[in-house]
Amino acid sequence: MARQYPTKVLIAWGEAISGNGELRDWLLGHGYPELGLFVHAMHNQSEARTWLINEGFPELMALCGGAEGDPRAVQWLRNHDHPVLALMALAADNDDEAMKELIQGHDRIWANLALKIRSIKNGIEERHNDWHSFGRD
Repeated sequence: MARQYPTKVLIAWGEAISGNGELRDWLLGHGYPELGLFVHAMHNQSEARTWLINEGFPELMALCGGAEGDPRAVQWLRNHDHPVLALMALAADNDDEAMKELIQGHDRIWANLALKIRSIKNGIEERHNDWHSFGRD
């Protein structure tokens, strides 16, 4: 990532990804709006996705896209010197080899974040594929 974050902020981001609205709102209001809006972007909120791109955080939008299975987003991350985010995107998209590489070769917080993104994205996909829940989004 272009911006360096304190560990406690990354932990808060992980909790926000997992659904903690209070921490998401804290991120939004305390100098980390890109991390809070990433959470909204994961839930397909187009305004958040547009904001990330327009306000200088395309790497976070590419992380979101890569986690959704877009190989162009992963390649963009690689081409723009974001190898850890590229691995996170792949790991979040259920690539266990990428997850293993994150765990073995990098700070484990990135693997933890990728697991949280994976869980949310898989849950969204399951709901979208469940005919019982059509029209509930």
